[in-house]
Parts: sequence; structure tokens; C-alpha cells
Amino acid sequence: MMRIVVTGASGGIGRYVVADLLAHGHEVHALDRVPPPAELAGNGATWSQGEVRDPALMAALMETVRPGALIHLAALPTPHHGTPLEVFGTNVEATFVALEAAGNAGVRRVALASSISLLGLPYGADGLAPLYAPVDEAHPNIGTDPYALSKEVDEATAAMMHRRHHYQVIAFRIPATAPMDMHLKRMAEVAKDPADLARELWAYLDVRDAARAFAHAVERDIPGYHVINVMAPDTYSALPSAELMARYHPSTPLRRPLVGREVPFDVTKCRDLLGFTPEHLLPIPR
Repeated sequence: MMRIVVTGASGGIGRYVVADLLAHGHEVHALDRVPPPAELAGNGATWSQGEVRDPALMAALMETVRPGALIHLAALPTPHHGTPLEVFGTNVEATFVALEAAGNAGVRRVALASSISLLGLPYGADGLAPLYAPVDEAHPNIGTDPYALSKEVDEATAAMMHRRHHYQVIAFRIPATAPMDMHLKRMAEVAKDPADLARELWAYLDVRDAARAFAHAVERDIPGYHVINVMAPDTYSALPSAELMARYHPSTPLRRPLVGREVPFDVTKCRDLLGFTPEHLLPIPR
């Protein structure tokens, strides 16, 4: 059992993270600027309402709770959730404040949500394509939007905080993350037009797997700072991934063959370093 603070705990991923941690016996202290969802009220977590960017609030929470780990999920989730400055400023300030407060309180393990949007493809200018595939964690930001930049800075902040406070940090680059019924709807849309999700390389992650991955990141001893791609091993499409890449990203060289419906991201670190493979997969298209 660990004592764990979760920011953004009322969000689409956060509520599942809280439930997963409680189910595995952890003591959860949840923070969000909105009240907890009805299904989590009174579920055993301690809830606080407030702004993660408030240094005094975060310092007081950490001082009171004295957690062993922090899972930082609070963020504006797309470039459409505010002005460019609001999206960038909110995200990078929240990450700095949360990770600094954790370090000052002696937290030893931190996990945070980055995004495949860091690559710049989902919200960038038309015509962008990966520099190579499968896309690994070394692939740079080639985009033009403030959300991608905020995630790039979040990862740099996490790396610096590791050097500053010497705790372990794992930043997950996650794709579209939702309950399975939402993925099934998107799968049907991709069947009609695979171009619909070409910017996301047809990647997905069931929210239950996301919750378990974040829990895994603070339950395991993985010293250092790491960026890890976390997504299902397959795609939304029934078409072979090599065919999809050739059709929609013809300028992208393949560093190795893509087998069947294999997701065009390198998930080696997720499997080998984190010791985790998503289990909730879309049905095999017929």
C-alpha cells in the first residue's frame, strides 16, 4: 500500500486512476478544481478541490498527506480548451508546481501524462508526417500548436525535476484514451474513412489500461527519468498498418516492417522497462 496524490482526479482518466488505485489497496488523496464525479464520491479517497497551479495549496496538501507518490494528470487536454497562452501557460505551470511540491515533500515516485500530441501531428499544420516509424520516444515535436509545446515543456520539466529532487519520474505519451464504447464508435468511423485518424497514427488506449499503467509507474521501482509510449498494440483500422502508412504518410520511412495491424509506435519500453502491456483491445475486424 502506498499513499498517493492524484491531480486532475475528476477528469476522464483521473477518475479511473483513482478507482484502480483504491481497488489495489492504495490510500488515495485526489485533487481537482471541480468536485469528484458522483460515482467516486464516498469511495474511500480523500478529495480536495483547488487549483494545482497554486503553490501554497500544493505545498499544504503535500505537507498534510506526506505521500510516497504523485500521479499528475491535471491539464487542459487540447489546444481548443483556451487561448494559445492559456493552454500553454496552464499546462506548464501546473506541471512545474505539482512536481516541485512533490520534490519538496520528499515524494520518491512521480508519473505524469504526456501525449502523442507532443509530436505535433494531431493539431499541427496540414501535411505533417512522422519523420520515421515505428515512432519511438526520441521523435521530436514537429508541430505548430501550443498544446504540443506544452507537453514538450512538461517532459523537459519532469527531466529537470528528476535532476533537482532525485525522484523517479515516468512521463507517458498516450494516444486517444477513453472507455471501450467510445473506441468502438471511432473504429466504425475509421472503417468508413481511415484518413480520419491518420494524424494520430490510428493509436488508442482503453482508459482501464491507462489507469493500470499509471499505477504501475508508481508501484514499481524504476529509477531515473523515462518517457514511455503507452498504447494498445494494434490500431483502430482493419487494414494492415504498413498499407495505412504508405497511403497516408508516404514520406515516412519505416525503420522496420510493420506486422499486420501493429500500431505504428514503438512500445518496447512499455513492455520491457515498465513491464506492462495493455489488455483491453478492440475486437479483430472481420
